[in-house]
Amino acid sequence: MSSTPARIAAPGSAQGLSTTPVPVPELPASVEELAAAAAIRLGWHGVVLPEMVLMGRKVVVVAELLADAHAERVCVGAGPEADKTTVSTWVWPEMEGRVPPAAVRIVGVLAVARHWRTALASAVPFSRYGNAAVVLPDSVAFTNDYLTNCLPRVRRYGVSVLLADDEKDLSVDVSGRNECVPVEDTAITRWVNELVYEQVLATAS
Repeated sequence: MSSTPARIAAPGSAQGLSTTPVPVPELPASVEELAAAAAIRLGWHGVVLPEMVLMGRKVVVVAELLADAHAERVCVGAGPEADKTTVSTWVWPEMEGRVPPAAVRIVGVLAVARHWRTALASAVPFSRYGNAAVVLPDSVAFTNDYLTNCLPRVRRYGVSVLLADDEKDLSVDVSGRNECVPVEDTAITRWVNELVYEQVLATAS
């Protein structure tokens, strides 16, 4: 088990700091395995993609391929477009009706991490667009830091929290928003959608 140092002031010394190890709990399984189990536990139906970096965050996306839109894009040769600058023009008013349709629906975004701060930093940016959840080792739930700092934040942002025990079983500690909300097309959402579309096709091939 790895650990992170915590500095404790020595009595009678303003600068006397000693380093003592504070255990950081390990994940009981791989990120992919825990993410797949979390998607089932949350009732998210779709393809659980491998962990990827989106907007600078490591996340696991659960997405559904939209068959009709995908077929239309195949017919016109409009594959996934990963260039952010190009995709940003797709939301211009004058481009309406001239750009390919979104070919995937993002069901939810998961962040799997050993510490709640790391997981929340990855998941929260996506909570404004849809369902988001974090998966943590269950031992973090017994810490004061989790109770006083993590729980208020996940409730504020509508993020679900799942805890994984040593047997790899997951339980839902906090139920966040879990609904299908239409997402307004913006330069960012369309670009993220294209990156996910690219990953869905790569996973299926």
